[in-house]
Amino acid sequence: MSVAPPRTSLLLLAYLAFVSLGLPDGLLGVGWPSISAEFGVPTGAVGLVLTAGTIGYLTSSVLAGFTLARLGVGRLLAGSTLLASLALTGYASAPALTVLIGCALVLGLGSGAIDSGLNAYAAGAFGPRHMNWMHAFFGLGVAIGPLVMTAMLSTGAGWRWGYAVTAAAQLALATAFALTVGAWRDRAGGPPPSAPVDRTVGARPDDTVVAPAGRPGPVDGPAGAKRVGSVDDATGAGRGGSVDDAAVPAGVRIGETLRLPAVWFGALAFAVYVAIEVSAGLYAFLLLTEGRGLPDAVAGLSVSGYWGSLFVGRVVQGLVAERLGTTRVLRGSLLGMAVGAALIALPAPGWVTVLGLVVLGFAAAPVFPLLTLSTAERVGREHADRVIGVQIGAAGIGAALIPAGLGVLLGDTSVRLLGPVLTVLAVALLVAHAAAARRTAAPPAG
Repeated sequence: MSVAPPRTSLLLLAYLAFVSLGLPDGLLGVGWPSISAEFGVPTGAVGLVLTAGTIGYLTSSVLAGFTLARLGVGRLLAGSTLLASLALTGYASAPALTVLIGCALVLGLGSGAIDSGLNAYAAGAFGPRHMNWMHAFFGLGVAIGPLVMTAMLSTGAGWRWGYAVTAAAQLALATAFALTVGAWRDRAGGPPPSAPVDRTVGARPDDTVVAPAGRPGPVDGPAGAKRVGSVDDATGAGRGGSVDDAAVPAGVRIGETLRLPAVWFGALAFAVYVAIEVSAGLYAFLLLTEGRGLPDAVAGLSVSGYWGSLFVGRVVQGLVAERLGTTRVLRGSLLGMAVGAALIALPAPGWVTVLGLVVLGFAAAPVFPLLTLSTAERVGREHADRVIGVQIGAAGIGAALIPAGLGVLLGDTSVRLLGPVLTVLAVALLVAHAAAARRTAAPPAG
């Protein structure tokens, strides 16, 4: 089946959009020591920036679902990306921390709408493979961010120029979205395509997934259900087939879902995982420079290596999971995260800490998508959609509160505590996942 040029161009644009989503996150970790020094605020003040960004992100993620039908995905993406560009321009020119916090709120509003709008579109237009790769490009963006900020600091341009360059990139992307509004409109609003039949070696029926008919679902849909239909090899677009309407039973009360222990252990696992990912990237530069004595340029490249390993791991281990199964890869990844955190905690030379960061990033790469994918195995298909929403919300909270509290702790004590704290969190993640996997729900009907 031939691929229409607009579909290919929109796919590439979606990848670039996720790169742009990750760029600001990569900037902050390397730039924060310079920012806090210029504004005369403690290390823990980064928590205020993170909290403001999270509030904006969660708010716009919810509102985007209500505005998508009225504005259309093209206009939503163009406006949100322009908003993000303006927020980053505010970062570059902020005279005080209070202004920076306000810009973080605006950036969160723009980023949340971009994320929600693109995921909603991709659920109906792209297949599971491209959905996963689209999220992998977020890791690529976060890996590029430290390189941009390191380059600006190394040349003496200063941290503000790191945000100015990123703002210009966002503006270019907003222009691209605006010029393709018609193409996005033409392909939006249709029913999501059926997922493909799993023909990979070693695949089992319980590893396949389903998307509820008539509405987009999470990445790959919840595991544990049958899927039918076919997908175009080039774009992932559906080519017929049907979705099993009985896969998601109706009439399940919210209270029944919330009473499942696996719901809350799963939410805890998401919160702790994201806290580890964000905290390692945010404070690694500080640990490598102040705690391990590495030069700024080397530390910046090492932080980029951490995020880069997350990108590479997401691509590579996504393919491995198709052959070995979700459960094996997820367990191995969680153990790998604990090993990486332990290496970071060792009072050893800087290269050992850098190795720990790379191991942590590579091991962490598939955890978020695989935890999402295996939700139905823990709680049952009839509860999966609701539980995934709870888990994503918990991830947002974990991304703000735990790194913020850790920043206060490191500021009041020593940055060398980063490794031990990450190790404790990695062990807690293992325990939370094991508890969530002890499923208490009744087996799904059929």
